[in-house]
Amino acid sequence: MRRRSVPVLSALLVGLLATSCSAGGSAGTDSSAASARPAGDAGSASAHAPRDPASVRANELGQVPVLMYHQLTEHPASVYDRTPADFRAELERLAREGYVPITAAEFTGGRIDVPAGAHPVVLTFDDSTNSQVRLGADGRPAPDSALGILLDVARRHPGFRATATFFVNSEPFSATGGKQALGWLAAHGFEVGNHTMDHSNLRTLGDEEVQHEIAGDLREIRQLAPGARVVSFALPFGSMPEQAALAVRGSSQGVSYQHRGVYLVGANPAPSPFSASFDAAAIPRIRSEGANGQEAEYGSTAWLDRLAANPSSRYTSDGDPATVAFPKAEESRLAPAYRARARAY
Repeated sequence: MRRRSVPVLSALLVGLLATSCSAGGSAGTDSSAASARPAGDAGSASAHAPRDPASVRANELGQVPVLMYHQLTEHPASVYDRTPADFRAELERLAREGYVPITAAEFTGGRIDVPAGAHPVVLTFDDSTNSQVRLGADGRPAPDSALGILLDVARRHPGFRATATFFVNSEPFSATGGKQALGWLAAHGFEVGNHTMDHSNLRTLGDEEVQHEIAGDLREIRQLAPGARVVSFALPFGSMPEQAALAVRGSSQGVSYQHRGVYLVGANPAPSPFSASFDAAAIPRIRSEGANGQEAEYGSTAWLDRLAANPSSRYTSDGDPATVAFPKAEESRLAPAYRARARAY
């Protein structure tokens, strides 16, 4: 995996993020999709009164797990595969431990609207496989798909919001058809992100090819889901292009793109978007993997165990998305752009 800190790109993004993170500001999500979330969606903290930060041990400078999924299969063949049962068990664990899913755009935009005492988690899916999203003849998600399992877990746990970010390639979700699949996701509050047309290793391509891969994928997403606002980008193989700025912004054949967040393959939780160490141009993710996996030390089970054992290290909300609450001892970690929103205790 490749980990690169890109301070120049962070400077390029900081103005966008500071604007979007203002109270009530846009996180880069499609507002029409957000308004289409089903009634009873428990993911919004707006229905919950903010709490005294000390009473819930709020730390909005803590770490956030950004989990990465690929293929669900009964017969895993690589570290990127999980069985449907394993996937369900991981979601059930997240729900029990007080995690609430948010989208990648909400995370990078700093719109973390979860109840007091809860912890945000970002569920991301790469490669637009049929095991992730598959709709039946009735237009409903197949129960054994990742989408169907996520919806079922959310129904069983009313505080667990049914949302995620799907990073798609060309011709996504072929069993259903891209237009129908992306249309369903957008209409139900899910985010669609860019993952290049051909899942190419951008490190091996020239500048024009890099922009063609990213802009071409954006063009197809817009054709399949008109009005989609694509602001999140996951690097195939976690590999940055030689000109790293092209992961953030570029154009090809009349299509321009500009991302608010660039996601790595990664192996550890992400810093809070309000932390001085947060780099929107290189956001780490955690591969979903069980305790007995080939690289379990870096997988989701191990990291969730570590966060549970050290709760003060993880992001815990005070229920007020307009402020950034944290213990006074953590104040030096706050990014200067968020001082006006600080709520130290």
